[in-house]
Amino acid sequence: MVAKQRMNVANNAFHKNINKRGNVEKSLKPKSADYPAAPWLIGLFVFVVCGSAVFEIIRYVKMGW
Repeated sequence: MVAKQRMNVANNAFHKNINKRGNVEKSLKPKSADYPAAPWLIGLFVFVVCGSAVFEIIRYVKMGW
């Protein structure tokens, strides 16, 4: 009975595609435009990495290599 219910759910989900005939979307899941990481988080990471590199260069210059 469970397989039959699952088949009915799938049929109802794809029933609207019958009239589209070739113009069916590749995925029925909604597309999200979210980034895997927030832009401000990437900016913070770049700031920390570049800032630490600048401080290391300053430290090496003060020590005289």
